Amino acid sequence: MQRRRVKRVLIGVFAGCAALVDAGAAAAQAAASNEQLAITTPPAGSSAWVADRSFGHDLPDPATATPAAVAAFFAGLEPAELNRLVAEYPLVVGNLDGAPPEVRYRANRVALTAERDRARQRAADTTLDATTRALSLSRANDSERLLGEGRQILAFDPRGRGLVTEVWGDLATAQRIAVLVPGSDADLGHFDQSGDPLRSPAGMARALYAEEHAQSPGTRTAVVAWTGYVTPQGLGPDAVTSRLADAAAPRLHRLLGGLEQTAHPEAPPALLCHSYGSVVCGTTAPTLHAAQPTDVVAFGSPGMGVDSAAELGSGVQVWAARNPGDWIGNVPYLEVGGLGHGADPTTHAFGAVSVSSLGANGHTGYLAEGTASRHNFAAIALGHYGDVTGPSETQG
Repeated sequence: MQRRRVKRVLIGVFAGCAALVDAGAAAAQAAASNEQLAITTPPAGSSAWVADRSFGHDLPDPATATPAAVAAFFAGLEPAELNRLVAEYPLVVGNLDGAPPEVRYRANRVALTAERDRARQRAADTTLDATTRALSLSRANDSERLLGEGRQILAFDPRGRGLVTEVWGDLATAQRIAVLVPGSDADLGHFDQSGDPLRSPAGMARALYAEEHAQSPGTRTAVVAWTGYVTPQGLGPDAVTSRLADAAAPRLHRLLGGLEQTAHPEAPPALLCHSYGSVVCGTTAPTLHAAQPTDVVAFGSPGMGVDSAAELGSGVQVWAARNPGDWIGNVPYLEVGGLGHGADPTTHAFGAVSVSSLGANGHTGYLAEGTASRHNFAAIALGHYGDVTGPSETQG
């Protein structure tokens, strides 16, 4: 009983600290008790896919097959076989790490079209209540936007709030790849916000891709906005525990394994981890064992689940940034009884390389044009480490 009481008090402390400094916290706290159901199983259609014996052998099991095995399977397909799988199992093919990106883009267009049409039908169904119809219309519109010309959807899963991964650039020829891992409230409905783009994964990814091109127009780059896990909604228990990050880490690891099979950059993909996304990256980091360390950038971070960068393993190089106007700096940097995410990554004791965020403001302003953080994140992703500025170099 005493343990449960302490836990409730700690949840209040974490949520309350954020509420004091975040102008939008009142709305977020209204949903604080809405714990999310993590998605850890393969997408719809997987059971039928596994049972399909029409090829004369087993298809790679979406739940267990390695990206290398998936890549080998697709390499042996004839065009007609590939077309059939895309048409019959779009959600499976579109989410299979290790499958060729162009094939996944095609499959996800099929899946998104089906989701848009299904949602439109529900929106027009007068037997449904007004709220359900409005939510269905919103889902249809979100799906329609992702079907726009030139969009490269690497993964799409309509379950729950919707999972989306999009690519900017050409993965097949990219010399440098960056993966953006977003934090709370990222989902299909918030993946690409035109009104305030830097609050959305797509907006941050576009900004990073543009900055990379501005700094090094001759370098072939790709940026992946990965909303491939169920994120916390607002503040509350999900935001102050690692439960969703624990479920996300194997999914991020598989994404990186898929990129290793289907893309061949000069260095491992850099991970840019915003807010709760840095908890996901911290949970994933110990599984990274590349010949070259993976750059992991934690910005607006509540902690990475450890007390020092050394605990993340020798396979990572950790960078950290937080601007003075970011409310996340007022959240307690500790871990007690499974609540909280450990030490502040921006402190000297943590052991990360601190980078300047001069000009950035608030929790989502790190990739605003003209900020030092935008410049630094792109320089890190490009491998131009000599161009990265620390806080003392730009802030005095």
